[in-house]
Amino acid sequence: MKKILIINGPNLNLLGTREKEVYGTETLDDIAKKVAEEAAKLNVNIEFFQSNHEGDIIDKIHAARGNTDAIIINPGAYTHYSIAIRDAIKAVEIPTIEIHLSNIHAREEFRSHSVIAPVCVGQICGFGSNSYILGLNAAALL
Repeated sequence: MKKILIINGPNLNLLGTREKEVYGTETLDDIAKKVAEEAAKLNVNIEFFQSNHEGDIIDKIHAARGNTDAIIINPGAYTHYSIAIRDAIKAVEIPTIEIHLSNIHAREEFRSHSVIAPVCVGQICGFGSNSYILGLNAAALL
């Protein structure tokens, strides 16, 4: 059975209360439940992880090496400047999909650039919590 790691970056633990007009009203727990239901339908194992700390995210990516078939990552603000997360993704050689709840290309100019995207097999953004479902379906096909 395929194993997929889903990583959530900083401030995503505040979903449901943070900038509802941008991120919606679903909590990260709501999204995790929705993703788990989809994973069961796809017959894949998932691990759902969130951290506000760059080093914890890097450690999780490193730990996935050799036992994970794909990574889905919503790097949050790290999208725009974390060369360390980018390098970790590249180093482990696990197919990775970058996702975002909002369309980062339709927001502030600084949000439209991702340093993570070039080391990913693809990017999905702008579909709210369904970005996770789309990412999961894509990862299941890898």
